[in-house]
Amino acid sequence: MGSGRLWVRAAHTALSGGLMLGLFLHRTDLRKQEERGELLQPLIFVLLVLCSILLYFKVSLMDPGFVKAEEEEKADKSEEQSVEIPLVPSNIKLRRCGYCMVKQPMRAKHCQLCQHCVRRYDHHCPWIENCIGEKNHPFFIVFLSVQLVVLLWGGQVAWSGLYFEQSWEWLNHIFLLTSFLLIVIFSIVVVLLLISHLYLISCNTTTWEFMSHHRISYLRHSELENPFDQGVILNLWRFFCSCHLTAWEKIYFHRNNEPV
Repeated sequence: MGSGRLWVRAAHTALSGGLMLGLFLHRTDLRKQEERGELLQPLIFVLLVLCSILLYFKVSLMDPGFVKAEEEEKADKSEEQSVEIPLVPSNIKLRRCGYCMVKQPMRAKHCQLCQHCVRRYDHHCPWIENCIGEKNHPFFIVFLSVQLVVLLWGGQVAWSGLYFEQSWEWLNHIFLLTSFLLIVIFSIVVVLLLISHLYLISCNTTTWEFMSHHRISYLRHSELENPFDQGVILNLWRFFCSCHLTAWEKIYFHRNNEPV
């Protein structure tokens, strides 16, 4: 498990760094600007690539919102650690996870790969080898956005180095051709991911809830199609600007007349 995660992260870093280095070694617009002493755009490009790699590791290594046992929660509260655990009204009973036996807040799900329950579980991403949950989901969106900018710019740079005065010259541009095709494929994937996530965020739902709506008890028994949807503006504000974890039970039971 650990070696698999290390391999994925190393591969992502090597691919990002290798593509960036290759674009500077070939006769692309960035290389020409560097040779002319116009360093602003090459420097910005390098910083964007480094920023995307740092964001990748941020999302990959951070706690996505693992649900802790009661003893750990009490210890965290007594030590006044970073993120305050939301209080659930005493009249609402939380179900226990059948795998790790912790009290599972609403919208949490147990991840078999991480062996933890995750708050506001969205999905387990094999690309970053971590769950996407309430704590790291906003950073995941920022990472996708920066990655898309890097890919689109990198695609333009790779294309700028492709010029064919003789029919055989394509052999000299195998790297740029391969890079351009990879960038196109990655860009399509990132665009689709970003659009789908932004749509779900605007509705205040998750990938797991969207895909498994008919199997999730608190959604099947709700009088509303989506009991957490509070309008696009408030949904986006809560997602990107809230500094605390949310007690989703309060919103759920406030908008539904009867508890599940």
